[in-house]
Amino acid sequence: MAAHNKTAQWGPGHLPGHLPRNVSQRIAHYKVSARKKLAQHFILDPNLNRRIVAHAGPLDGATIIEIGPGPGGLTEALLETAAQRIIAIERDQRCIAALQPLMLQHPDRLQLIEADARQWAIEDVAARTDGGVVIVANLPYNIATFLVLRWLSLPDCIGHMVLMFQKEVARRLVAQPGDKAYGRLSVLAQWRWRIHPCMQIAARAFTPPPKVDSTLLSFEPLAEPLYEAEETHLARMTQAAFGQRRKMLRRSLRALEPQGVSLAEKAGLDPNRRGETLNISEFCALARALQSTLHTTPDATPQAS
Repeated sequence: MAAHNKTAQWGPGHLPGHLPRNVSQRIAHYKVSARKKLAQHFILDPNLNRRIVAHAGPLDGATIIEIGPGPGGLTEALLETAAQRIIAIERDQRCIAALQPLMLQHPDRLQLIEADARQWAIEDVAARTDGGVVIVANLPYNIATFLVLRWLSLPDCIGHMVLMFQKEVARRLVAQPGDKAYGRLSVLAQWRWRIHPCMQIAARAFTPPPKVDSTLLSFEPLAEPLYEAEETHLARMTQAAFGQRRKMLRRSLRALEPQGVSLAEKAGLDPNRRGETLNISEFCALARALQSTLHTTPDATPQAS
C-alpha cells in the first residue's frame, strides 16, 4: 500500500470512452463493494447527494475536504458547485482507482490524497486557506466520533462542517442537560460550535443499508467559546464527570482531586449533583476551578532548612 499522505498522480487528459461516467458504473467497473471493516455505506442517489451538499450553503471559491469519498457519489455533487478545490481523503485503494475518471475530468479542482483520515493533518491545508476549509463528508461510522472530537478543537481552521452521523451519535452532539444522550461529546461540541440538524436519512438510502438511520448535521464555529475555560481542563473535567455516570460530583471528580467536594464548591456547585445535570456554563466553571487548583498547588513540599 502506498504511504500515507501521498497525493495520487492522475495526469490531466480526456476521459477514455471505456471508463465509467457515473458512480454506479464506477462501482461495477472497479468492483468496489462496500467493506464492513471500513464501515463503508455508499449513497448512490445523485439527487440525495446534491441535497446533502446544498446544506453546506454557498461554496463559491471554497476549499472543501471530503473524508472517505468511496466511489465518488458525494464528490460528483461537490464538483457541481463553484468550489475552487475539493480534497478527497481516501485509504481504500479500490476507491482510489474508482475515482480516477473524476480525476481525469477535473484535474485542476479535484485532489485525491491516499491517507488514513485519523492521521492526516487538516491543519496543514487550513493554514494555506483564507477563511478556513469546509468539511463535507459521509463519515465512516467507525471513526466518526474520533474525527469530530479532533475537529471540534480547530474552529479557527475550519469554516464550517456538514457531516453525516449515525442517529445516536448525532443525538449526543446536540443533546441538552438531562437528556439521556447528553454527555462529554455534547459539552465539547456545543462549547465552541453552533450545531444544527439538517435532515434525517433512512438506512435504505445507503448501499448496503446500515442497521440504523443517519442524521446530517451542520457545524458553524462560534466567534468565541460560549464561556471562559481552558480546553484541556474542560476535556478532563467532562471525562471525569461522565466517566462515572449517575455518580455525584463528590465521587466522580476524585479522579482530578482527592476531595472532589472542594472542586465543586470552588465552582459554586452542589457536590451532590450529577454530571449529566450540569450545563455548559457549569462545566466551564468546574474547568476554571480545576485550573485554579493546579496553579495554586505547590510543586513540592518545602524542605526544612
